[in-house]
Amino acid sequence: MLGKGVVGGGGGTKAPKPSFVSYVRPEEIHTNEKEVTEKEVTLHLLPGEQLLCEASTVLKYVQEDSCQHGVYGRLVCTDFKIAFLGDDESALDNDETQFKNKVIGENDITLHCVDQIYGVFDEKKKTLFGQLKKYPEKLIIHCKDLRVFQFCLRYTKEEEVKRIVSGIIHHTQAPKLLKRLFLFSYATAAQNNTVTDPKNHTVMFDTLKDWCWELERTKGNMKYKAVSVNEGYKVCERLPAYFVVPTPLPEENVQRFQGHGIPIWCWSCHNGSALLKMSALPKEQDDGILQIQKSFLDGIYKTIHRPPYEVVKTEDLSSNFLSLQEIQTAYSKFKQLFLIDNSTEFWDTDIKWFSLLESSSWLDIIRRCLKKAIEITECMEAQNMNVLLLEENASDLCCLISSLVQLMMDPHCRTRIGFQSLIQKEWVMGGHCFLDRCNHLRQNDKEEHQRQLSLPLTQSKSSPKRGFFREETDHLIKNLLGKRISKLINSSDELQDNFREFYDSWHSKSTDYHGLLLPHIEGPEIKVWAQRYLRWIPEAQILGGGQVATMSKLLEMMEEVQSLQEKIDERHHSQQAPQAEGPCLLRNSARLSSLFPFALLQRHSSKPVLPTSGWKALGDEDDLAKREDEFVDLGDV
Repeated sequence: MLGKGVVGGGGGTKAPKPSFVSYVRPEEIHTNEKEVTEKEVTLHLLPGEQLLCEASTVLKYVQEDSCQHGVYGRLVCTDFKIAFLGDDESALDNDETQFKNKVIGENDITLHCVDQIYGVFDEKKKTLFGQLKKYPEKLIIHCKDLRVFQFCLRYTKEEEVKRIVSGIIHHTQAPKLLKRLFLFSYATAAQNNTVTDPKNHTVMFDTLKDWCWELERTKGNMKYKAVSVNEGYKVCERLPAYFVVPTPLPEENVQRFQGHGIPIWCWSCHNGSALLKMSALPKEQDDGILQIQKSFLDGIYKTIHRPPYEVVKTEDLSSNFLSLQEIQTAYSKFKQLFLIDNSTEFWDTDIKWFSLLESSSWLDIIRRCLKKAIEITECMEAQNMNVLLLEENASDLCCLISSLVQLMMDPHCRTRIGFQSLIQKEWVMGGHCFLDRCNHLRQNDKEEHQRQLSLPLTQSKSSPKRGFFREETDHLIKNLLGKRISKLINSSDELQDNFREFYDSWHSKSTDYHGLLLPHIEGPEIKVWAQRYLRWIPEAQILGGGQVATMSKLLEMMEEVQSLQEKIDERHHSQQAPQAEGPCLLRNSARLSSLFPFALLQRHSSKPVLPTSGWKALGDEDDLAKREDEFVDLGDV
């Protein structure tokens, strides 16, 4: 049995040959298949899910190194996912205390989550697509959620290798018909017509009753109404069958421009202010049609702006915020930092980590999105103003910003059921183009692999200058919205003052987790989720502790003792004593390890040269804590 044994083999990059050679032949492995079968882990299938192909005697590498550790098991492909069933999962399956995802497991990859597939032939990595003449000895799968899976097929039967590799390539890359997507077979097999209580189940927002319940929950039913004018999608396929509009708005206005130019309700605050969104009217060059559109918008505008009782502020996300092109370019750079096949490649780029992370602009985009959501929250919470989000189709950035605002302001949206209902309301019923954005049908496969990104090339215009409604902004918005709405957009200086006062005031108070929650948006506070993405850093891989956890805890205790010793010395000496030498925290040094800012305390890096095999040296070799880390000079921190 191979179990968690050591298997020699190549990878995407050349590494020193291992000193240990395995003399276990494939024939010997196959003779024990009867024993293996008895302890095979059960494949959990969802309703309507079908097994398509599988391969046994597959090694899933734990981590890539010159000596490769792997877990033995089966690799299977269904019409929903790729799954690896390892021998070590049987114990976890029987442990009812484990928190589990009921849809996909830790070693499952949904077909739509596959980004790139590579094969290793004689230690050379190549992209796999179409029909193969030769099959790889190693399979590498890069996922859109930044996971990397590596499977050794060296001990798998040749026919099974052909079947599983061809099956994975076909079912993740070949163009599909809409009706062939797994969701349709699942919906048919899992039909449930039982009427459920919205308080205890996810609200699907596919009935008029669901929207009325949401209006009542948020106390928005005094000013807004649920309408069924689009029932059967007879007006517009982009809008849900049922949605909410201002009460004074005549329903026939919805049909006039196929739902464009209509303020659609998203959520109401406890003080009566509301968050709304609106898609732009079709572009027209004719002056007569433009005048008709302007008159139409003027009438619509009066239903949501009735000073001094009701005031609305407009946020134009198409002109004064991020473009989709900026987001996809940043994400493309960001994900390259994590789609790494081996530790050698990781440590080679470690010294450039901060500059590469900053140059991707991804964390800055996260910060700008959070900041925009806080600005809207301030308008609604502190100024009691309605906020109208504008976007070309109101189905991309509107979904994002609206969701963030509700997560910050509504504690119900921070519960499991509330969050699921929020996604259903703002993204699914909100008309987000999942088919296009995620390329589920693989209609633009060539372009997607060229971009190495799942977002389409829409809105390729460059980002305008920061500010509000200047001469360089889109003339269509100014023509259609007119002077009335443009007056509602505050100057940037006034907005910054109100925002900063609101933000600082909230963070100066104790946190009420059942009320308003505002995230920190200062630069150092926007971090990469270390335990999710930094899999080559041992401290981020601790599951259940062990020697690594023990060492990390000892270092923290040593740092605490050193700090206490310094305070004692200060009391006994008029001048501060020099810091003692040793494996302690260099508090005044700008030499930071790659753990910063993911570790709470700065310390000498305890990384090994070979992360998976080197930790065995903890017990009988020199203290790894004394090893110097590569660093970048960040100046005073």
